[in-house]
Amino acid sequence: MVNTVKPSKEQVREYMARRQAQHQPPPSCQEIRRQLGWELVEAEREERSRRR
Repeated sequence: MVNTVKPSKEQVREYMARRQAQHQPPPSCQEIRRQLGWELVEAEREERSRRR
């Protein structure tokens, strides 16, 4: 099983404050996944499934 690291509440609050201050539309789903490192998790899962 892959252990993912959750950001702290403070980190989430800081991120949300920065996002709101930018007055821009939210990032795409793919950009959010990239920022959170979820693409790396998916790639690792795919690699493990290929090994089996």
